[in-house]
Order: sequence, then C-alpha cells, then structure tokens
Amino acid sequence: MLMGNDMYSVEQVADRLGLHVRTVRGYIRSGRLRAVRIGKQYRVARADLDALTGTPDPARPDVPVAAEVSSIVQVDGIHRHGADRLGTLLLAAANTNHDPANPLRVQTLHDEERSRMKVVIIGGVAATAELLHLLHGVLDGDDSLLGKEIGDA
Repeated sequence: MLMGNDMYSVEQVADRLGLHVRTVRGYIRSGRLRAVRIGKQYRVARADLDALTGTPDPARPDVPVAAEVSSIVQVDGIHRHGADRLGTLLLAAANTNHDPANPLRVQTLHDEERSRMKVVIIGGVAATAELLHLLHGVLDGDDSLLGKEIGDA
C-alpha cells in the first residue's frame, strides 16, 4: 500500500480512509488535502495525510509530559523567629532536591502584624509533595522544630 518516499496515490488514500476516490480528489482540489501532481496522477505525502486525519507525525519524537506545581501555604500564629527557622529549613530542603534540571523554588514572607507566614513553592509534583510533607511534619509534630517559640515570641 505504501509507495517509496512515503507517498500515496489517490486510490491508496481513498482505501485507507474508507472514502470514494472522487471524494479524495475533491479534498485535493479544495485544498483540504495537499497533494503533488506527477504526470496525470496526484501523490499525497504521508505527512499531509497525517495532517488531514490528525495522526501525530511518527518522525517527531514524543515530547515528555511535564507537570509543575505552584503551592501557597499560609501558616498562622508564627512569630519572626519561628518563621526564620522554618524558612531556613524549607530553603535547605529545597536546595537538596534530587533533580538539578528542575529545582524547587521557594519564597517565604512573614507578616509580623498578623503573625502569619506565607510559603510559595514552585516545582515538580514529587519534589513539591516531599517538601509539603516535611512542612506538615514540622508544623504538626509533637516535638516541633519550632518548639514553643511559635506562641511565645
């Protein structure tokens, strides 16, 4: 069915698509299907047929699917000293990320008036999940790294 150089005749295209030959010729005349006229016959390139049918180009390598997570965590009831310690811990954990091609980006902001800290994390799904798990452990643990300083400072 396939001719040299990945070119199809009108009859081959019609057979592949389950269409009548006249329908394929109509597609060519209307510009819906690109073709090259060689002598008295049309030839359709595989890429042009794929474009018509929406089939991906096999010559093009598959682009890997990538996902990035943006997370904003708000921590209430935390004073400056605790926020500094927590920010240092999170930045250190982010800088030991296992994938240098996709590093985690972490920003922290503390609002002293409200005793509130915001943590912005941007990165891959797994690395972000690990950092959030660490944050959860620090904030909810019985022997918190922040100790009594959250409420005492």
